[in-house]
Amino acid sequence: MNEAAQQVCKDATVNNEHLRAWMVLIGVVVGSVLTVLGNIVMHCLKERSLAKKDKPRKQLLLKMLEDDRFTDHWRKLDTLSHVIGANEETTKRLLIELGARGSEDQQELWGLIKHHPFEKKQ
Repeated sequence: MNEAAQQVCKDATVNNEHLRAWMVLIGVVVGSVLTVLGNIVMHCLKERSLAKKDKPRKQLLLKMLEDDRFTDHWRKLDTLSHVIGANEETTKRLLIELGARGSEDQQELWGLIKHHPFEKKQ
């Protein structure tokens, strides 16, 4: 081969190596983006499932906390947990989301803040 042909071969080899490197880089970026998107979709599906399960529980809790048979509108945490079929931590989370709070005097009682606002201390 003459010198010009050898130079063309060298240039082609260098170009192929650069092309391969770019293809690998693009593959890594695309794979990473797809992984992140997959994780986001899975997270959204889990949150939707949890919200769907929590909605009737929240409605029942609200009904219990608004029940006029209880003139003071305080309810026991274990009763609330038992009625909605959830553990205490889940029940507390749902109560907080509904705008409820625990009693300052008795840890086991919960009520809506609108019925039991915090009083100003002197």
